[in-house]
Amino acid sequence: MEAAARRGAVIRLEDTPVAASHRRLAADTAPSDAAPTPRAADAPRERILHVFRAPVGGLFRHVVDVARLQAQAGHAVGLFCDASTGGARAEAALAELTPHLALGVTRVPMRRNPHPSDLAALAALSRLVGRAVPTVLHGHGSKGGLFARLAPVGPRARPVRAYTPHGGSFNYRPGTPLHRLYMRAEGLLTRRTDVFLFESDYIAGRYRAYVGPTDRLVRVVHNGIGAAEFAPIVASSDPFDLVYIGELREAKGVPVLFEALARLRREQGRRLTLLVVGSGPDEAALRARVAALGLARDVQFEPPQPIRAALSRATVMVVPSLAESLPYVILEAAAGAQPLVSTDVGGIPEIFGPAAPALVPPRDAAALAGAILRKIDQDPEERRGEAAALSAFVRCRFSMNRMAEDGLAGYAAARDRRG
Repeated sequence: MEAAARRGAVIRLEDTPVAASHRRLAADTAPSDAAPTPRAADAPRERILHVFRAPVGGLFRHVVDVARLQAQAGHAVGLFCDASTGGARAEAALAELTPHLALGVTRVPMRRNPHPSDLAALAALSRLVGRAVPTVLHGHGSKGGLFARLAPVGPRARPVRAYTPHGGSFNYRPGTPLHRLYMRAEGLLTRRTDVFLFESDYIAGRYRAYVGPTDRLVRVVHNGIGAAEFAPIVASSDPFDLVYIGELREAKGVPVLFEALARLRREQGRRLTLLVVGSGPDEAALRARVAALGLARDVQFEPPQPIRAALSRATVMVVPSLAESLPYVILEAAAGAQPLVSTDVGGIPEIFGPAAPALVPPRDAAALAGAILRKIDQDPEERRGEAAALSAFVRCRFSMNRMAEDGLAGYAAARDRRG
């Protein structure tokens, strides 16, 4: 499979005519793993291509969940993504999903930043569109949104072009040259967008603030999770005090977390243990930082692993991010009633709801250290009660089925609006 993917081959593709009916997903407001409800006989069956770059992280999880539910609802679905990232975990996830995708999985090389090879990837997507004749091109992330909106579609297709940023270019620091460049590009690409399906109110607000008002259809479709993820996390017998789960890079605020631990030891004589789970471009620098701060005995690095297994190994999860959209790692931990300490960035307050005042400012090691110590020293029953209350709030607001249903409704509304 991987060899074919790296040649840009379509792993599975069936060019069947567009059928006369489809079924809509269940519109329940609570998460559910049940199968979608039967489609309405008079509603069109969609042919949906999801376009994104890296099959990793929360964006990939979102695409996999949505594609699976759309396929279960009777739509023809396909994926177009990078061939060089994701490793064995992505290969396994795609292999499991591919039999359900009538439009298959196409993988071609893509770069994170703008590169001349983008032209080859864009041409490959255009050829795929010519064969698959999708009714929807849904771009995810900055690169996926660029490709889905720029791809020539030929005379046979007139797809709805949808865009979900997942943070992407909107997470760059305002005022920097890159932020200005990307916001200008977002403004130009708006002309080729039928519907924005923002994953958080925060990113929708960033669009309004830095790109400006738009006459295009705009909807907020929150990330959602399933019922099984609300089973409580069972702690191991000898847990670490803290766990960080995520990409190992500066933007995730991991150096601030290390400084907070060093501050607690230096100023209050408290030595807390930390499990760091993840990988990324700054791993070597972060390991060196741990050594320089004298934390080598207290901090243990491990590669990516299933999130519930990692959560079970610590008392509190810490999210020290400097920028986020609506991170799945917090949704998953909150659903499982894992005690949390997090920074107040992006859409995280939307997840915390009434508990948002407990969030701490980013880049503030002293505030993070104080929040960590309060949570660690909190009465265990009180700590469990707060975690259970957050889990209940997430259950009410972040349904996987609602996420998929609202996305399909967004496609239909954009088509109706376009006439």
